[in-house]
Amino acid sequence: MSREDSYYRILQSVSRLQFNISLILEAKAIEASRSSQWLCHHISSMQFENQGEQVAKTVEIHDHLLEVIDGLTKMELALSKNLQALLGDQEGGGANDPGITG
Repeated sequence: MSREDSYYRILQSVSRLQFNISLILEAKAIEASRSSQWLCHHISSMQFENQGEQVAKTVEIHDHLLEVIDGLTKMELALSKNLQALLGDQEGGGANDPGITG
């Protein structure tokens, strides 16, 4: 297999991976929307003994969402670095090529 064929197969794989990630993100967005609707309709201040408990629960939900977003961001950054390395090698540049990283 030639080098170009190898690059092509790698790029196809990355493309499929990105498509699958987009499906995951779409499902997460739907889940977040449903969760938001449920929370808005079922969680009220009367369900908590005091303001502190309500704030603590809100912060807990917020932290969970931030963890999901952080994990997805790290995954995308790793994929981006791999593609930059691949494209940098293909174009004759490298990781220090200012045209790719900056």
